[in-house]
Amino acid sequence: MRSSTGATGVGRLLRDWREQRRISQLELALRAGSSARHISFVETGRSRPSEELVLRLAEHLDVPVRERNALLLAAGYAPRYPETPLDDPALGSLREGLERLLGGYEPYPALVVDATYQVVAANLGIAMLLDGLPDHLLTPPLNAMRLTLHPQGLAPKIRNLREWRGHLLAQMERQIALRRSDALRAVYEEVAAYPAPDLRRDDDAEEPMDPVPYFALPLRIEHDGRVLSFISSISTFNTPMDVTVAELAIETFLPADPATAKYLQSLMP
Repeated sequence: MRSSTGATGVGRLLRDWREQRRISQLELALRAGSSARHISFVETGRSRPSEELVLRLAEHLDVPVRERNALLLAAGYAPRYPETPLDDPALGSLREGLERLLGGYEPYPALVVDATYQVVAANLGIAMLLDGLPDHLLTPPLNAMRLTLHPQGLAPKIRNLREWRGHLLAQMERQIALRRSDALRAVYEEVAAYPAPDLRRDDDAEEPMDPVPYFALPLRIEHDGRVLSFISSISTFNTPMDVTVAELAIETFLPADPATAKYLQSLMP
């Protein structure tokens, strides 16, 4: 009975992931080296997939590591991927590497967040941008989305808030669809409910004398009487074997114009 129930549960989950990815049973079968008939039997609970097939299907469906454990459990197998706390000695080399990366990127801002955008590490460039924010926003655990979009956070300082807010909310929506995380959805609902910016242009204030042709949407933020412009880049780990590592993201902010780069370099000792 356990096998039958597990097969039915995993079949339903696999079908949901396949439909979300908009992949047919035949296409998935071809990718995974199986048959459409077998995929159909798995999805309807008529056949219990092997552990290897569950993992292979999850890979081709781009299922997040945490959800791969859920698929294995639903099929009656033990989870394959551990979830090691970031402060565990086993992840010491990872923490050291992240600290070196963030420090080496200074004076440009960079931070590391988890799956719900909680800040797990940040450098002095980020601290510079957060200077002057109220204590209730800077009390750990810090959340990058809350810090950015809260009306008492960075939001009033962001010149192109309407565009940047739209970018961040769309990013969170994609992550919710990918991860199906209730915790992430709760963060999204909180920050999406913050007052939206005026529909007028957010950057009506004076433009630079020599406009820069941006190659990506910049974050234009006021700091110490000047406007700094950054292009954001997000990196994740390839082929992670741990849930914690799989859900980390490193966000770096590259100066988007010469004036920003010159100012940040002037802060170097």
